[in-house]
Amino acid sequence: MTDILQGWQPAPAGHKHVVSVSLGSSARNAREEVTVLGQPFIIERLGTDGDPKKMAALFQALDGKVDAFGLGGADLYVIADEKRYTFRNVRALVKNAVQTPVLDGSGLKNTLERDAIAQLDPVLNWRTQKVLMVSAVDRFGMAEALAEHHADIVFGDIVFGLNLDRPLRSITALRRVAKLVLPVITQLPQDWFYPTGAKQESSVQGSGTKYYAWADVIAGDTHYAKRYAPQDLSGKTILTQTITEADREWMKARGVKRLITTTPRMGSRNFATNVLEAMFVALSGKREALTGPEYLEFIRQVGFRPEVNEL
Repeated sequence: MTDILQGWQPAPAGHKHVVSVSLGSSARNAREEVTVLGQPFIIERLGTDGDPKKMAALFQALDGKVDAFGLGGADLYVIADEKRYTFRNVRALVKNAVQTPVLDGSGLKNTLERDAIAQLDPVLNWRTQKVLMVSAVDRFGMAEALAEHHADIVFGDIVFGLNLDRPLRSITALRRVAKLVLPVITQLPQDWFYPTGAKQESSVQGSGTKYYAWADVIAGDTHYAKRYAPQDLSGKTILTQTITEADREWMKARGVKRLITTTPRMGSRNFATNVLEAMFVALSGKREALTGPEYLEFIRQVGFRPEVNEL
């Protein structure tokens, strides 16, 4: 760990620097230079291949050297039904970041993704769509928006997160389950139910596979959606956010018809909400997460809209 910053370069003068430290694969690392609202940025992702000690060390080593951290491959908080739940083990991983704010994307998910569903209604007509959300408690804003637009939904939190064939088919059922399980789940290691490291590069199939076949749209986290996907996704639409060129090729190989990202491409990829949330916080000059209306104001100023790609 002594050479953990070997080869790392700070941003040039005049740039703001956002670094997403992720539990995910280092194969997805990226460093892009972009300009947002006239401010030049270096946006960077550093994966730790599922190594929590390395993640904690990176937060400590980079603290005070960058303008904002994103937290990738894990959630610090889950906002469900207007209540915030904190993952105990993830909080321990970021505790050494005392000068630089850490953003996990939960606040932006609750605003940007809710807004994206409304923007996509003229394109998809949600009330005619069968939607599988592989995991919904970490994207409650998207889940509520889909329900408000009368999509036919299966929430797969119990099916995929707990390996029990108990699909949830209403927002009321999701709220009830969230209230019961989140106080318990947030006390457990997150990699018990979320793919990290090498698990992000392989798929497993089980009882939940049939819900992929049923759905017109598979919505939610990219890694979760890929982890449980069958080989044949012919004609399906995938609605997600963090996408690399390798992900696009994976989707094409499985026959995905349409890819929709809730965030636009920046440079060579679509960055995750934790990166964008950190970017907005750095733009604001604040040292903490912004409010929902503040995020929406930045979204409007930047002009973020969902990006639709016919594959």
